[in-house]
Amino acid sequence: QVQLVESGGGLVQAGGSLRLSCAASGRTFSTYAMGWFRQAPGKERDFVAGISWIGGRTYYADSVKGRFTISRDNAKNTVYLQMNSLKPEVTAVYYCAAEPGGGGWFVPANLADYDYWGPGTQVTVSS
Repeated sequence: QVQLVESGGGLVQAGGSLRLSCAASGRTFSTYAMGWFRQAPGKERDFVAGISWIGGRTYYADSVKGRFTISRDNAKNTVYLQMNSLKPEVTAVYYCAAEPGGGGWFVPANLADYDYWGPGTQVTVSS
């Protein structure tokens, strides 16, 4: 069983930045593919960014390329999402997800690829 806890969400003005963190349980975090998803009110949960466990390859949704950066610190069992140049339309609950041993070099980008989810953290960007 893998437990995930997100932090770092909050209220920020448009153009600002936030860094989300996701702390994971388990002794084999280095073998987890990790992803960030978001869900706005009344909308589906969408992929934002992911990072593989082999090679640390990253993959982003087109809407966040160049503004968001995903990274991981295996020594701290933590994955991060640095979000810059924030816009009101990215307001959503952001979820961290883990796929133990999944993907290898590949970065999973679908909800069904991930087995474990955090409770989410709210990000609100005001105009």
